Amino acid sequence: MSIEKGLNQPKLMRVAIIGFIILMGFLALTNTTFITVDPGQKGVLFERFSGGLDKENLYDQGFHVVAPWNKLYIYDVRIKEGSDRQEVLSKNGLNISVELSYLFSPIANKIGDLHDEIGEDYLNRILIPEVRSATREVIGKYLPEELYSTQREAIQDEIFQATRDAVSPKHIFLDAILIREVGLPQTLQDAIERKLREEQMSLEYTFKLDRERQEAERKIIAATADAEANRIISSSLTDKILQDKGITATLTLAQAPNSKVVVVGGGKDGLPLILGNN
Repeated sequence: MSIEKGLNQPKLMRVAIIGFIILMGFLALTNTTFITVDPGQKGVLFERFSGGLDKENLYDQGFHVVAPWNKLYIYDVRIKEGSDRQEVLSKNGLNISVELSYLFSPIANKIGDLHDEIGEDYLNRILIPEVRSATREVIGKYLPEELYSTQREAIQDEIFQATRDAVSPKHIFLDAILIREVGLPQTLQDAIERKLREEQMSLEYTFKLDRERQEAERKIIAATADAEANRIISSSLTDKILQDKGITATLTLAQAPNSKVVVVGGGKDGLPLILGNN
């Protein structure tokens, strides 16, 4: 029995080694042959022995079987956010700290060209350098107070347009660039804020003056209209018209229910008088 046991040990060892090799080979094939492309991803295949990179036939999401001597490069083609902070010079030579965020993705149907020309590290090799270059060029045309206040949106749009024009031919889609933060020297920032407050006060004072001026013009127009109306009325009144209106008013009062004495011709200019209320 001991002899048979001794003879079986080398056989068991060989079986264990073969099983281990098969297991390792299966695991290797699982990682390189049976590949899943997740949602939001696309793959481009490098065929080692038959033509190299296949830029035309891209792999969509799902399960794929790839020959073990080939390699599938997988790209995330969803919109992603990146950020960058840099120091740039303004038009007057002052140092400004700017923090940007940007939304980007590889152009989905161009990942073959992207991988062939640039590679998977396209963010650091292309996008970030172009963002920095456009930022330096655009901000260099503006004064710090313009970046800090009135022209911020225009500067942001210029940086976006310049960067997009640079990266689009390199198969990268740029969706937006936003200026998240602008850092100025404290003394300059205080001066800008003081200037903005003074400008606001000046605008408010101008508004008050305009309002007072408009009110004065309104009063002048109203007074002129009243004077003109009085002039027209005065020029149209005659003694006979006044007498006629006086008589009409007297007759109206005489018809009132309370008792009174009416003296015809007793008033000035011959107008009736009303005497007594009982």
